[in-house]
Amino acid sequence: MRPRPSFFSSSVGSKYLVALSGLALVGFLVLHMAGNVLVLLSPEVFNTYGDRLVKNPLLIPAEIGLLVLFVMHVYKTVRLWLGAREARPQGYVLQRWAGHTSRKSWASSTMILSGLFLLIFVPLHLATFKYGAHYLVQGEPGVRDLHRLVVEVFSQPGYVLFYSIGMVLVGFHLWHGASSAFQSIGVSSPRLGARLRLGGWVLAVVVAGGFFIIPIWVFFGGRP
Repeated sequence: MRPRPSFFSSSVGSKYLVALSGLALVGFLVLHMAGNVLVLLSPEVFNTYGDRLVKNPLLIPAEIGLLVLFVMHVYKTVRLWLGAREARPQGYVLQRWAGHTSRKSWASSTMILSGLFLLIFVPLHLATFKYGAHYLVQGEPGVRDLHRLVVEVFSQPGYVLFYSIGMVLVGFHLWHGASSAFQSIGVSSPRLGARLRLGGWVLAVVVAGGFFIIPIWVFFGGRP
């Protein structure tokens, strides 16, 4: 007798895991953006923030947890997408917008594409900044000069363009993903749904906009 599949291996359970892991990753993005915008204040403030962050004993467990969430989110999302494709192997001949009450949007229609781009973007971003050139702050042994690295990277027009496109796609992903995550875990109603969609849009603008302004500000010489 074959064992019954667990709840989290079902499509409903997988949607729960995608939603919960996605919301956890959104929380990380908000905190990460709040720390990154400190680069707009001064080299001292940003480097102090970076130094305290890397010396925090909870950093490694947090990074491991984020990696697990990220891998699970990607894996479950791809499995759900493939399952939907298998259930409907032939796509619609003609797709139309269902009107203002529909949840369908450019953001929802491009979720898998924006997600795949971010799957490439995240490792490259880590290689550039976390594992990039290790400059030290002059006169402060052991303190990494992250501000210098940020200015150096965002002085390159190619990387500014790549990063900016990435942040636009992050915004699209958050726009639909944040509100649909609450629907997946059962927090939804006609009235609440409209507020969640508005909240997803505001969240996308604030988070993606916060990240987006940094390369533009540095590239056009706005650094202190």
